[in-house]
Amino acid sequence: MGSADLKQTLCKINSSNEQVLIGFDTSDDAGVYKISDDLALVQTLDFITPVIDDPYIYGQIAAANSLSDVFAMGAVVKTALNIVGFDKKNLSSEALGEILRGGFEKIKECGGALLGGHTIESPEMYYGLSVTGTIHPKDIIRNNGAKIGDVLVLTKPLGLGVLTTAIKRDLLDISSIKECANIMASLNYLPSKIMRKYRVNSCTDITGFGLLGHASECINELISFNIFCSEVPILEDALPLALEGVIPGGTKKNMKFCEDKVTYLKDLPEHCKAILCDAQTSGGLLIAMNKDDAKEYIKELEELSFGYAKIIGEVIPKSYSDIIVS
Repeated sequence: MGSADLKQTLCKINSSNEQVLIGFDTSDDAGVYKISDDLALVQTLDFITPVIDDPYIYGQIAAANSLSDVFAMGAVVKTALNIVGFDKKNLSSEALGEILRGGFEKIKECGGALLGGHTIESPEMYYGLSVTGTIHPKDIIRNNGAKIGDVLVLTKPLGLGVLTTAIKRDLLDISSIKECANIMASLNYLPSKIMRKYRVNSCTDITGFGLLGHASECINELISFNIFCSEVPILEDALPLALEGVIPGGTKKNMKFCEDKVTYLKDLPEHCKAILCDAQTSGGLLIAMNKDDAKEYIKELEELSFGYAKIIGEVIPKSYSDIIVS
C-alpha cells in the first residue's frame, strides 16, 4: 500500500496511551512502548512475497527486511515470531522448511530468539516476522530529528526493486542475482550498532516507499534535504533496466507520491527519478549525522556495506521544497 493511502486509512484511529512513546500516528519505523524509566519495547511487523526463487535465501531476505525497522530505531532485537502464508499447491513442505531456516539464521545472527509464529494456507506465498526489541527511552533514534548541518549517509545501494522485478522476468544473469540477493540478505544490525558510537540525529530504513518517499517522512518544520544525485549509490544493472521500462508498480506509485515533495534542479530523465523512488526490499539505512563523524562511520562500514555506503546529501534550512535533488 502506498504512503498516502496508508495515512488516509489510519487517520481516524486514535492510539493515544501514556505508555506509548511512538505510535502509528507518526511515520517512524517501529512502535515504542515504555515499560519503565530505563526500558522500552520496540515492536514492528513486516512480511513480503518471494523476491527470489531459492527458498532459503528468500527466508533470509524476508527476515532481514522485517528486522530492519528495529535497527533503524537504534534498538536491539530480542524476540521474533514467524508470519507465514503458505502456497501449499505450488510449494513443498521442504521449501517451507528452508524458508523458515533462512529466517531463523538471520534472527540468530543479530542475537534474537525465535519464539514461534503462525502459518495459514494462502494462494500466494508470503513470509516475515513480528519483532520485539528493547531500548532505553532516551536512546531512541527517530526519523525526524535531523539538524541543519547534518550530512545524509546511505548504507546500501538503490535499484533493488528494479532488479527483483528483472529476476521475475528472467532478465538477470546469475552473478547479478547473487549480488542483489547478498545485499538484500545482509542485516542492518551492525551498521545500526556502529552508528550508536557517533552523533546521529535521525535514522530510517529504505524499503517500500523508496529513498525519496522515506526521506520525505524524515522532514520536520525546520529542515529540508538536499540530495546529491551523482553521489547516490546505484546497482550497476538498475539504470539500464529502468531505461528499458523494468520498473515495479510500487516504484511508480512512489514517483506519484513524491511529485509535490521533491524539486529536481537537474533535468533528470524519468528512469533516473524512478531509481530514486525505487521500492526497495531490505534496503539500507538513511542516517542524518554530524558531518565530522560521517567519513569515519563510512570507513567502518566498508566491508559491511559492500563498499556502497556514501554521503548522499545534507540537511539544510527549510527551503521551497521538502527535498531538493541537485
